[in-house]
Amino acid sequence: MVEQYLILGFVLFILGTLGIVVNRKNIIVMLMSLELMLLSINFVLILGSAILDNISGQIFAFYILVVAAAESAIGLSILVAYYRVRGTISVKFINLLRG
Repeated sequence: MVEQYLILGFVLFILGTLGIVVNRKNIIVMLMSLELMLLSINFVLILGSAILDNISGQIFAFYILVVAAAESAIGLSILVAYYRVRGTISVKFINLLRG
């Protein structure tokens, strides 16, 4: 039973990785794939916490959720600011941000 949950977490992580690797044109989809990867890690941490009857996995999962929320907020605000300046959020034009 535990193996099935681990396989589910692994499949979710692989889907997130494929979303980043395959779709290099849309930055929003890349951010969503990164969130999927972080949530799959949280799933495995909480599963391990339940199996070992220890709260440390849940605490780490909470920290990952906090970092993911901050990453989403900052990333989306940068994208909105970039869209206002350039008029597009295409990944091929983002290298113009280099100074």
